[in-house]
Amino acid sequence: MTQPPSRFPSPHRQPWFTALVLLAVGAVFTAGGVYLATLAGSLYYLVAGLALIATGILALRRRPEALWLYGALLVGTVLWALHEVGLNGWGLEPRLVAPTVLGLWLSLPWVRRGIVPATDRRPLARHAVLAPALASGLAIVVLIAGFAQPVGVAGDAGNRLFAGQVDGSVPAEDWWYYGRTAKGDRFSPLDQINTANVKNLKVAWTTQTGDTMRPGEDIGGTDAGHEFNFEVTPIKVGDTVYVCTGHSWVEALDARTGKVKWKFDPKANTDADVYLACRGVAYYRAPEGKSSVCPTRILAPVLDARIMALNAETGKPCEDFGDHGFISLAKYLGHVPAGFHFVTSPPLVVHDRMILGGWVYDNQSRNEPSGAIRAFDPVSGKIIWAWDVGHPDQVVHPGDDTVLTRGTPNAWGVYTADPDLNMVYLPLGNATPDYFGGGRRPFDEAYSSSIVALDITTGTPKWHFQTTHHDVWDMDLPIGPSLVDLPIGGKTVPALVQSSKRGEFWVLDRRTGKPVVETIEKPVPQDGVPGETLAKTQSYPVGMPSLTPADLVENHLWGATPIDQMMCRIQFRKAHYEGQFTPPQLKQTIVYPAFDGVIDWHGATIDPQRKLLIANSNYIPFMITMKPREPFEKSGAVPPWNGSGNEPKIGPGIAPQYGTPYVGMVHPWLNPIGVPCNPPPWGTLTAIDLVTHKIVWQRPIGDTRATGLGGTHTNLPLPTGIFNIGGNMMTAGGLDFIGATADNMFRAADVRTGKTLWEAGLPAGGNATPMTYSVDGRQYVLIAAGGHGGLGTKTGDYLVAYALPQS
Repeated sequence: MTQPPSRFPSPHRQPWFTALVLLAVGAVFTAGGVYLATLAGSLYYLVAGLALIATGILALRRRPEALWLYGALLVGTVLWALHEVGLNGWGLEPRLVAPTVLGLWLSLPWVRRGIVPATDRRPLARHAVLAPALASGLAIVVLIAGFAQPVGVAGDAGNRLFAGQVDGSVPAEDWWYYGRTAKGDRFSPLDQINTANVKNLKVAWTTQTGDTMRPGEDIGGTDAGHEFNFEVTPIKVGDTVYVCTGHSWVEALDARTGKVKWKFDPKANTDADVYLACRGVAYYRAPEGKSSVCPTRILAPVLDARIMALNAETGKPCEDFGDHGFISLAKYLGHVPAGFHFVTSPPLVVHDRMILGGWVYDNQSRNEPSGAIRAFDPVSGKIIWAWDVGHPDQVVHPGDDTVLTRGTPNAWGVYTADPDLNMVYLPLGNATPDYFGGGRRPFDEAYSSSIVALDITTGTPKWHFQTTHHDVWDMDLPIGPSLVDLPIGGKTVPALVQSSKRGEFWVLDRRTGKPVVETIEKPVPQDGVPGETLAKTQSYPVGMPSLTPADLVENHLWGATPIDQMMCRIQFRKAHYEGQFTPPQLKQTIVYPAFDGVIDWHGATIDPQRKLLIANSNYIPFMITMKPREPFEKSGAVPPWNGSGNEPKIGPGIAPQYGTPYVGMVHPWLNPIGVPCNPPPWGTLTAIDLVTHKIVWQRPIGDTRATGLGGTHTNLPLPTGIFNIGGNMMTAGGLDFIGATADNMFRAADVRTGKTLWEAGLPAGGNATPMTYSVDGRQYVLIAAGGHGGLGTKTGDYLVAYALPQS
């Protein structure tokens, strides 16, 4: 007798793979969803997990209801996603892409036949495939609509120009300071390369310094945090370019060809230094007859707490400077443990003064070496004056036995100055440590995270303005302000614009330190750890646009997939977070923005003719946890130390904070697969009109092409905007040049609109601020491309110059 056809497929067509995927994802969703629900988080993952498990079971039983149930789940997911983030493409991506792919998989004929056999003619079975197919179509339409929405702000700065505003103290063809001039605007009046021809830029020359990363100097090395970075902004004087490297080498290059004229290695002992970088050197021409040994000289920091003076023509140490060309910066600081004081920024040399401070080893001890600012004679190297925060209203003239006040706020970033006003502007940091401020002294409280103006010649303090009160978030000022004259109330006001890690911009009269835009105090959270004394309010320059990110909320958290997004939600709910200025707690605390900025040591760039500010920004939260000290000392993880001798070796990820009741734990907030929990864009480029105080345009900057998992530096070039370290610079040709991004690209944008007009791949990470110059009538754009150990970009030792083809 002939058997009737089976209603089900043969065993070899059973949907084992599909069912197992559904059951596995459903189990993860259900487990995570239950945990998230107990933390008062979203119920979606629990509901979706149960629905996926049910779908998997129905698929194993070859029931058409499996397809109907998944279709309903996908439609519900679309509605939930729209409710959470609206038509935001990157917000929709982790919520919809993976579920849509699974819906399309279930719609494939050979997959569908494994669940619903062709012999099943019931209406429920015959039309079951429509459920995942139509739901997937809906999700695709929503995704397309989401990514069609513009990201950022579209606008046009127009052609407004203020005549006679370019600083003429530096020849147009040169670049003498980190910011081209002492005023730090990073604007060049050169316009040979412009918006019309920038597309024709080609490599003019490439030079390798020979100084490369050594074993253990990358973020993944045996010494976590002992990182090598090539962050230099070259200077150019005459026909020579001068650079320094991560191990304190100095090199002079022919500006036409990049050929090395001379190089000098000071043999710096960097064994104890956690941050290996040099952001620039200074040039000085001695007054006529004052130095026959080195009439022109390069003054450069050495990472083992020295400054050296080199003959600008030969590279030989200047014998009339200090001890055969070197002076020690440890003098007057008392006991300096190894690695506790060094300089990464170029000294400011103006009006026959060489002014500098130093880098203080963050979060190690309460009684670290002084952060005092010192001025030296750039010919002899003798100290002229010191400004000590411990005696803020005085000028110190150190003698041989002078020890400057220990543990004071320092100024480690690049300084700026107004030579006409004879004022230098200092960006101050914190009294150490950063994350616990109990017991700080009155002068620490008054001057931490402040802009300070001093008389260049005498060191006499003029004024100070504090940007963050009682800073326990490491919101120190990492670079001096950029100076610009602004039309205010019918008058031209000599102003300064101070960028910050917070993403705020304070605009002050640089003569008096008084705000020239509305600046108010707002209340902030007050629940610090025992022993903490928090400021009740913080300063907000509300008269200027802010690049500060919005406070995090659970429904806006991100992830590459629904699973790691769920993990971010769980971490968010477990952590302590009250928005910006959440004080560090005895549990994981989200700090956002965090110490890497919004805007870090690279600062902002100003076009003085257009009165336009352009800044590149970063967005990544950090986790901070304060732990009682005693268990760490008992276990030996943080051995006791009284500050004498050198600090005991501490394991990675621990901030010992000697002299306080707490040990700190600090790390970026990434989910288990290394993806940020905050949504894209993670990096932006923004233009602000300094006259109208409005954002003109804002665009994501950089993509994910070099950010693959496991340090592979290979990924799809998704235009998320990406993390960036290094600044931008503008030209009179209407261009803004920027490397900085973790995708190893160099770009030129139209300053009017922010549109990228040109881009080129670099041989390594361009995590430095570019500059431009001309020689023999030809304009060059130059950038250091050597990577950044902390950011994890490709390492190297390249200097790459671009120019238009010679006709």
